[in-house]
Amino acid sequence: MNSLTTQASHPGLPPGPPAHLWGLNHLRSMKADYLGFVSDLQQAHPDIAHVQVLNEHITHVFNPDWVREILVDQAAHLIRWERATEVFSIAMGQSVLVTEGAQWQRQRRMLQPGFTPKRVAGYADLMVSAAQYALDALTAQGAGQSVNMDELMTDMTLDVILKALFGAHRVANARPVSEAIQTLSHSGVSELFKLFSWPLWMPLPAVRRVRHAKQSLDRIIQQHIQAQQSNAHDDGQDLLTMLRLARDPEHPDQGLSAQELHDQTMVMFQAGHETTATAMTWWSGLIARHPEVAERIHAEVDTVLQGQAPTPSTLQQLPWLQASLKEAMRLYPPAAVLFTRRACKPITAGPWTVPQGHLIAFTPYVIQRDARWFESPDQFKPERFLPGAPEIPRGTWMPFGTGPRVCIGQHFAMMEMGLIAAMLLQRYKLQWPAGDAWPAGDLGVTLRPATPIRLHLQPRGPL
Repeated sequence: MNSLTTQASHPGLPPGPPAHLWGLNHLRSMKADYLGFVSDLQQAHPDIAHVQVLNEHITHVFNPDWVREILVDQAAHLIRWERATEVFSIAMGQSVLVTEGAQWQRQRRMLQPGFTPKRVAGYADLMVSAAQYALDALTAQGAGQSVNMDELMTDMTLDVILKALFGAHRVANARPVSEAIQTLSHSGVSELFKLFSWPLWMPLPAVRRVRHAKQSLDRIIQQHIQAQQSNAHDDGQDLLTMLRLARDPEHPDQGLSAQELHDQTMVMFQAGHETTATAMTWWSGLIARHPEVAERIHAEVDTVLQGQAPTPSTLQQLPWLQASLKEAMRLYPPAAVLFTRRACKPITAGPWTVPQGHLIAFTPYVIQRDARWFESPDQFKPERFLPGAPEIPRGTWMPFGTGPRVCIGQHFAMMEMGLIAAMLLQRYKLQWPAGDAWPAGDLGVTLRPATPIRLHLQPRGPL
């Protein structure tokens, strides 16, 4: 029997592959290559598929209308998968990323004012300053360099988030920070496929690595919080000042506790540069592999910016640049897999009903590569996102998620990526090394290149 043959043992549920040995066959496949497993599942069942793993029933939803029907219209009847929140709370604490119900609603209300488009535009100077510093350092090293783009983007985005969070602090060496985040990222995803996690005090090598990574990040965050608070002014524009002054609109006398302040800062610190660095690394490689797209963006950047630093308003005049970023995130969404939800009540998905207690999974990486919505879906074609292009169906592009739990930092991320991309292409042509293979994806919390993307950065002459 084919592994993707429709199972008939669960009448009334969507079709899906048979569960041999209580679904341990699926667990093994998912652990080995989760995105490959889900891609094969979608090829066999384009809109929806049911999978059983041990005592869990998981419905994978691919139809974008049904995704929105669930995550937007029925969001109140969903909670995030308990195992995932348990695992990610190790790194993120009880932050807005993992909390539920009234606690999450309170946190979201308090954080939202710091991430409006108008407030985010106020961080542009900090972002430009950080990118300028990194690019000046790169220029000082001399012309025609081979550059590890993940390291460059990590350095820049780490500096951006430190400045946006704390004001004007810099980490002398970003490598340990990046390595700690990657340790937690890979450990988190690995733990999802286990029945339980060892406590952090266990003297096991893998647990020790996680414990040390968490302690390192906790120490960095607390040091910056203390340094910022000792020099804090209530008129500060940084995110930490916003968090300190945040009040619940429904309870104006209530602010964030010291632990909540630490946890919210931690999730902003990790998500605020890790996802952006990953997206920009893939984008840079795609630009280098498509010089015809790069030429259009170079011409656009030169014409609009005239050698000046980009601003939030001039970014809106760079359609090819914006389209290239959106297309890169279509092919390689940093959050390739959204948090799985559990149905607290029966959930409608098109003609199907997902019973209460079942899990529902959403995979942007697969949804965004569906040939029904995107012609030549595996090709890099930024023109899909240009003004005047055929409209992209709602729900088919969702790198920031959708519904009430859509990424609170999406405007921050898009502006940061646009500013960094514009400044990089003002200075350099990105060239792909002849003979180098395109890297596979490595799925942690974010989808990163499995092998480094190294590009030749050729300085461009003055305008």
